[in-house]
Amino acid sequence: MKTKITELFDIQHPIIQGGMHFVGFAELVAAVSNAGGLGIITGLTQKTPADLAKEISRCDDMTDKPFGVNLTFLPAFTDPPYAEYIQAIIDGGVKIVETAGRSPEAYMPLLKDAGIKVIHKCTSVRHALKAERIGCDAVSVDGFECGGHPGEDDIPNLILLPRAAQELSIPFVASGGLATGAQLVAVLALGADGINMGTRFMATREAPIHDNVKQALINASELDTRLIMRPIRNTERVLANTAVDRILAKEKALGDQLKIDDIIDEVAGVYPKVMIDGEMEVGAWSCGMVAGLIDDIPSVESLINGIMQEAESIIGERLAGL
Repeated sequence: MKTKITELFDIQHPIIQGGMHFVGFAELVAAVSNAGGLGIITGLTQKTPADLAKEISRCDDMTDKPFGVNLTFLPAFTDPPYAEYIQAIIDGGVKIVETAGRSPEAYMPLLKDAGIKVIHKCTSVRHALKAERIGCDAVSVDGFECGGHPGEDDIPNLILLPRAAQELSIPFVASGGLATGAQLVAVLALGADGINMGTRFMATREAPIHDNVKQALINASELDTRLIMRPIRNTERVLANTAVDRILAKEKALGDQLKIDDIIDEVAGVYPKVMIDGEMEVGAWSCGMVAGLIDDIPSVESLINGIMQEAESIIGERLAGL
């Protein structure tokens, strides 16, 4: 299947594995790229630029296909050394970067001068248009269904994607709530050029995370995610657990007086404990509503091949028959 995204990134299938904290390691990334998609290393999971350079090298040893690196620009008292992380990407020969969070505008000259293609994650059409204006090659449009940070507009993909198609000139992929070939066909019909999957790739054999996490995804339904941190306008969709219950209770009690310090124990330093140690109740961790569509733990290759076979069957048989 050829789309603007497969041509832009020189990949076989229009399927991207988005950056995920303490999930996007070389094992998963290489598996996605080897299966014809685009795997993406999560840059800031690596504690230093030197660690990122080592992870890029590890991935290079596992695949000869294109892969990318995610850089998330988040508000912080002390910013990570983003320029040094970008230099590690450049030195590693990586030619694709997925950016997220704040605008990557300040770092675009450094990225573009190195011949790097940039895809920016956006939760609204206005942010996607800004990404286009500053020179991003593509955008990942995140609907309200997505795990992690869906923004504050609460627009689901059935509306957000056709709006993006009306406004954008650059290619875009759909992100949020995606796991199947039928959904790939649907978003192509709505104007997207591919899909970005996060949560679905967590429940694969190659995902280097604790089996407790994978089993939690299988056991969850589409009703089992919660939105936290709405009062501080940093909304995050997470899987329900006892830590999330505590957060929501504090939010209800404190209302607009809530501060990040009030919930810091439930959100800081959580990911290594969950993803590596399998401590499922220790804190809040990102999960999409797509958990309701996850009922197995296939290999990455089997998952991608199944998505593509289903999509091609629907296009060539069911839709053609209509």
